[in-house]
Amino acid sequence: MRLERTRPTVLRLVLHAHELATLMTAARCVAEATPAEIPESAREELRALLRDYDQQLRRLDTTATDETDRSRSG
Repeated sequence: MRLERTRPTVLRLVLHAHELATLMTAARCVAEATPAEIPESAREELRALLRDYDQQLRRLDTTATDETDRSRSG
């Protein structure tokens, strides 16, 4: 894992796919099945993060499929 500060409030994180999958699995567990002592606002923020992650993952899958299709046809 590599973590860089690009601006005071912006970080760039470089992970292996399995490291990211581990973090997202933990976030899903907290967002979906956490003890009541975790504030609902924190769980909502995690859910929003996971929605963004899922959307970006679908975008990556679509981009990879498009690139594969172009390389086969070209």
